[in-house]
Amino acid sequence: MSRRTRCIGRSAFSLPLFLLAGCASNIVSTPNVPQPLLPPTDAAAYLEAFAKGVQIYDCARKDSSFEWKFKAPEATLADRSGKTLGKHYAGPTWESTDGSSVVGEVKAKDPGPQSSAIPWLLLAAKSHAGKGVFADARYIQRVATTGGIAPPDGCSEKSLGQQARVTYTATYVFYK
Repeated sequence: MSRRTRCIGRSAFSLPLFLLAGCASNIVSTPNVPQPLLPPTDAAAYLEAFAKGVQIYDCARKDSSFEWKFKAPEATLADRSGKTLGKHYAGPTWESTDGSSVVGEVKAKDPGPQSSAIPWLLLAAKSHAGKGVFADARYIQRVATTGGIAPPDGCSEKSLGQQARVTYTATYVFYK
C-alpha cells in the first residue's frame, strides 16, 4: 500500500481530521512543465526540495573576448516547512542530511517563464551514493527558478579568474 493510500485510509477511518493535513504535506505535486521536461510515464514524484543559494561563475577567456563561465551551484535544500534536507553542489550533486546523494546529467532544458532566471531542466540520475532519500532518484526536475543567470558584464582581462556568485532559488522535484 502506498504512503498516500495509508494516509488517506487512516484519516478517513480512525484519525482526527487534523492528521489528514500532515499526510497531505507528504504528497508531491507534479509541476506543470513543457513536454521535453517530463520524465518517463513510469516515474513517480516523491520529493520536492526548495533550493536557496548561488550559481557560481568564473571569468574566463573565450577566443578573443571574455565571458562568465558557469562553474557550479551552491545551495541549501529545504522542505516546505523550511527544514533542511541537504545541499546541492557541483556535479550536479544533491546530498541529503542522511548521507545519500545523487549526481545528475542534463537531458532537457527550457528557458522557463522568466528571462531573468536560470533555465528549467530535466536531469537523469547517473550515479548514487549511500542509502537514504536520494538512493532511488531516477530523474530530477529544476523548476520555478529565480535569478542565478551570469552577470551581463564585468568580465574582462582585468577580472580573469575572478568569480561571480549570483543568488538563485529553484524547486527540485525528484522522481523514482
